[in-house]
Amino acid sequence: MIVTSLMGLSLVLSVSLDVQTPMPASPPDWSQMSLHQRESKLLPLVLRATDCIVRNVSADRRYNNEASRTADINDLIIDSISACARPVRAMIDAHNRMYGDGSGEAFLLGPYLDVLPAALVRQVKAKVKTR
Repeated sequence: MIVTSLMGLSLVLSVSLDVQTPMPASPPDWSQMSLHQRESKLLPLVLRATDCIVRNVSADRRYNNEASRTADINDLIIDSISACARPVRAMIDAHNRMYGDGSGEAFLLGPYLDVLPAALVRQVKAKVKTR
């Protein structure tokens, strides 16, 4: 099920994330930045993409806070990617600029998606408790 979901996400990425993000007026020299500096620049973009996905998944009527299985959550995440194209594309593009071409999609499909389902469930539960 996860392999199918990732294949679907790969197709969605190539089609729906074809959004161009504006380049900064004077791009910083990423090669001169430390890993900590790069991560601090990337973190707000990761949070923005994650917040968008959390909002879309939690608003989806198919999401059941108590009974959602990982496979169901993965499907909801994939379905929300197109609605979050801009922040996801910004995250990928920034990662590519900082770490090299292709690293952004590898980050999205690897480490980011590895932790996203659990992070999503935690964030939705926290939002429900504060209501």
